[in-house]
Amino acid sequence: MIRGFKMHLYPGCEAEYERRHQQLWPEMKALIHEYGGRNYSIFLDPATHTLFGYIEFDDAARYDESTEQAINRRWWDYMADLMETNPDNSPVSELLPLLFHLD
Repeated sequence: MIRGFKMHLYPGCEAEYERRHQQLWPEMKALIHEYGGRNYSIFLDPATHTLFGYIEFDDAARYDESTEQAINRRWWDYMADLMETNPDNSPVSELLPLLFHLD
């Protein structure tokens, strides 16, 4: 399965967002892999500060369980100052419908 989604970065936070992801915590990498995530990419539209995420996984329900893990919650807290978030510091994220995929 693949999932595309978008989030919104605050203006001026592009370099710090990239820096933090370049130094992604080993525990966070392990969590993503443990819950089946792979080929995870995040792109930026600099004109709109929109982040576009792409991830592959085998089981959506299993992958979604990763959001309940403590390390994930700490990551959300760590990133909250850079982007639009919900009251629990999870990123405001909108799933995008898949219209075409070529493998």
